[in-house]
Amino acid sequence: MIRALLVFFLALVFGTAAAETRDADRYFFDQKMGDFHAELVAAKSAGKQGVLLMFELDDCPFCHRMKHTVLNQSEVQDYFHKHFLIFSVDIKGDNPMVDFTGKETTEKMFAAAQRARATPMFAFYDLDGKLVARFTGPTKDVNEFMLLGRYVAEGAYKDKSLTFARYKLKQVAR
Repeated sequence: MIRALLVFFLALVFGTAAAETRDADRYFFDQKMGDFHAELVAAKSAGKQGVLLMFELDDCPFCHRMKHTVLNQSEVQDYFHKHFLIFSVDIKGDNPMVDFTGKETTEKMFAAAQRARATPMFAFYDLDGKLVARFTGPTKDVNEFMLLGRYVAEGAYKDKSLTFARYKLKQVAR
């Protein structure tokens, strides 16, 4: 029993120490131009699979937790940047922007149109600006967020009977 606890403790200490962390605002999110229609063109030319938006609020404790425990992990940043352009949207923001169809709007009006009411909400869009997957709330941990990314990047979402919850169960069973 003591030996098992020691092994668990060492794995926890060394496993955590091995993970590189970087500021999420600087390394997870791309710098946005405020024109998601143009970002789709950029995503296509960069060979990305789509765009990931994190709908958030400045004072949201769950958004803060995601940024400081999941989105700050280099493994997460590298994987998601390989597949997506990534931007944040303030659901109460008055900043002008252009949506995926080229229509001028504001962040809060865009968020309302996307039904982003709770934060954080992660929304994945394909290269045509079509919403293909969404996840509301914080993920349990880095592994669940990585699984969410794989669910979209590998195209599992295309099977309409395979929700993310079912996909996750299948992956855990492996």
